[in-house]
Amino acid sequence: MANDAHQIRFAPAGALYLAPAPKNTPGGTVLPTTIGDGKTAPAGYKDFGYADESGVTITPQIETDPVNVWQSAVPVLYNVKGASFKIKATLMQTTKITTELFFGAPWKPVLGNDGKETGIFRLDISSTPDLSELSLVVDWSERNVMYRCVIGRAMVSDRGAIQLQRTENQKYELTIDALDYSGSLGYVLTNDDINETGSVVTPASAALAATTVEQGATVKINGLHFKAGSSVTGKAA
Repeated sequence: MANDAHQIRFAPAGALYLAPAPKNTPGGTVLPTTIGDGKTAPAGYKDFGYADESGVTITPQIETDPVNVWQSAVPVLYNVKGASFKIKATLMQTTKITTELFFGAPWKPVLGNDGKETGIFRLDISSTPDLSELSLVVDWSERNVMYRCVIGRAMVSDRGAIQLQRTENQKYELTIDALDYSGSLGYVLTNDDINETGSVVTPASAALAATTVEQGATVKINGLHFKAGSSVTGKAA
C-alpha cells in the first residue's frame, strides 16, 4: 500500500548513551544486539540525560565521484569517495560525562596541603589534546515502536559554543562521527514491522460483544490492529 498513515513515524521519546569504545578485551564494552525497553541504558553505557527540543540528528552520508566518458554527456558510473555517519545533539544536563566529553578532558579532585580532597574539581584543557574514542547508542520510540542506533567506535568531531546567560541554561552541542569498526560504521535495530505492507506494531486486541457465550454459539468480535483477512482462533475458558 503506497499511502499508509500507520507508517508515519515520530520520535517523542529517546535517549543517548555513552561507553568507552570496545577494545576486544575481557571486561570491555559489549555492543548491544537488542532494542532494549526504551528506558534502560544498555549494559556498560551511561545516560547523557536530557537533550534539547531539537532532538538528535542522524546523518549517513556517502561522497561519490562521477566517472565521465567521451561517449556520454552524463556520468556512466559513480565511485565511492568517502562515507560518514554523524550524530548531532545538544545536551542540556551539566554532568561529569557531558562536560568531560565537551571539553575533551577529565575532571580531577583538587588536593589540599594535607593531601586530602578539598571538594573542588579541576579540568585541564591541554594545548595538545588527546582525542578519545567512544561508543554511542541512540534510542528513540513512539509508543511501542522502538529503534536503536549503535555506533561501535566514534569521536567528537565538532563542538558548539556555550552561552552563559541569565535566562537560558547552558547547552553542550556535540557532533559525533563514527569510525570504522571491523568494516562497519554502525547498525540500527528495531521492532518496527517495516517489511509488512500496512502493518502496525501494536499488540492485537479484541473486544467481545457479550460477556458470556453458550457452547457452539457465535459471537461477534471487533478486532483492533489485526491484518486484513487474518483469522482469530482460541479455546473456550
